[in-house]
Amino acid sequence: MRKPNLAPETLDAALYRGPDQYEIERRTIFAHSWLLIAHESQLPDTGSYVATNVAGYPLIVVRGEGGKLRAFHNVCRHRAGPLAYDGEGRCEGQLVCRYHGWRYALDGRLANARDFGPAEGFDPRDFALFGIACESWRGFVFVNMDAKAAPLAQTVAPLEAKTRDMPLESFRFWRRQTHEIRCNWKNYVENYLEGYHLPIVHPTLNEQVDGSKYHVDVEPPAIFHWAPPRGDAPMSGLWGWLWPCHGINAYKDGLMMERMWPVGHDRIVLDYLYCFPDELSEADRERPLLSSTVITAEDVKIAEAVQRNLDAGIYSTGRLSPRHEMGVAWFQSEVLAATRQP
Repeated sequence: MRKPNLAPETLDAALYRGPDQYEIERRTIFAHSWLLIAHESQLPDTGSYVATNVAGYPLIVVRGEGGKLRAFHNVCRHRAGPLAYDGEGRCEGQLVCRYHGWRYALDGRLANARDFGPAEGFDPRDFALFGIACESWRGFVFVNMDAKAAPLAQTVAPLEAKTRDMPLESFRFWRRQTHEIRCNWKNYVENYLEGYHLPIVHPTLNEQVDGSKYHVDVEPPAIFHWAPPRGDAPMSGLWGWLWPCHGINAYKDGLMMERMWPVGHDRIVLDYLYCFPDELSEADRERPLLSSTVITAEDVKIAEAVQRNLDAGIYSTGRLSPRHEMGVAWFQSEVLAATRQP
């Protein structure tokens, strides 16, 4: 990962609209990045699984024998049926295609092709599920579709350094909150990466932190925000982001991880995964959730308005603030580097 390139101009607006650019980003960014899928507590037993879709890629993580987690493309080798519908569940020893009933062992091997007898040219060993890399970081499960990807530890190293003294292993998944937003994924990520808009878009939050001392630290592939809180604000802990689309919000007694996942060139699904220690009261869990709900509504409103203007064809490029938008500059330089065609 490169150091930030503080270019004076923004990305061209054309890169925020149209399916062709989205298809390039699917193949060059999301197919080669570590992506947060779940917390390990969502996969408690053998056969427990989490199935989801990110950037058009259907994925499934399952806990196998001996507690090992494995990840696969959620695609049967017969005629592309799903092994599970999106969500959490538990299978009894095998993953079974929901279309024609082909059965797979929890390590991905084809165990039974229903009603297929001995046939010339058909070897079950050639029809295992398409496996992908799966690793955990302090209870959080990530996958990567690139077989040559560097270990997860390399990506999360800046985050590990910031959270070394936090008892993350004691946290368990509590609740997911989901928002559908009508904008390009880069639009929403860039909004997350700067505090320049804080006094305009988030008046309540602006009263809780000292915006005059707000600053952003770029530590590739992570970006961290900091502003001194006024009083005991719920956002008084760590506030960061991890390439390509993850937000990290650490509170005094818990953690919320964000996924800013594209589901098309003009729409994202924003997932908040709240994790807390078991002994924390319901009231203390609700406090950061209520605060983030207000802030998110404000971000959604402005992001959708910005997307409308990007789509209008009037604006092409703008200027980035060297003081406030160095995180946006680094992100945009990474997008360009990843999607540059040979």
